[in-house]
Amino acid sequence: MAQGTLFIVSAPSGAGKTSLVRELIESLDGIQVSVSHTTRARRDGEVDGVNYHFVDVPAFEAMVEQGDFFEYARVFDNYYGTSRSAVQAMLVAGQDVILEIDWQGARQVRAQLPEAVSVFILPPSREELERRLSGRGTDEHAVIARRMRDAVDEMTHHDEYDYLVINDDFTTALRELQSLVISRRLTLERVSEHHASLLAALMA
Repeated sequence: MAQGTLFIVSAPSGAGKTSLVRELIESLDGIQVSVSHTTRARRDGEVDGVNYHFVDVPAFEAMVEQGDFFEYARVFDNYYGTSRSAVQAMLVAGQDVILEIDWQGARQVRAQLPEAVSVFILPPSREELERRLSGRGTDEHAVIARRMRDAVDEMTHHDEYDYLVINDDFTTALRELQSLVISRRLTLERVSEHHASLLAALMA
């Protein structure tokens, strides 16, 4: 069976990454988002194994010791990580897998899996990004300013990625992501493995 492709998708907060990825996996078969492990408490409505794999700190640290994370980070007082064994099992089964991670996590994954395809999603302008980050207009100016600083810092790493998608029009950005996934499925290697018997019959 042809192995799936690992897609790394990063973006600053407010660029629309989560919505785009959700629509992408709903519109295409054979692709799913990797579910991260975390030590933070489960919130109302969250389902273990769907939103996150919820584990305690000793279990997480044991996984770190065993080298079972492609990447992990401590955010405030909680750990978040991407399980290597879970991702590799999906890829071997022919599934395409998306990792929604920041530039630091992306760097860690690329070092271990150089063939991963990385995509960075950008907003159409600073003004639009600030408008999205302002939300309902109830946040204080200092909070919005901090979000903007964090977003700009994330965007400075866009040139480390293979592809850039600018989310100005949602439908266009989604179509570009779909095209990217489909084009990877049409590589000689994937088609040769997936349709080996057809190719053999055609060349007979």
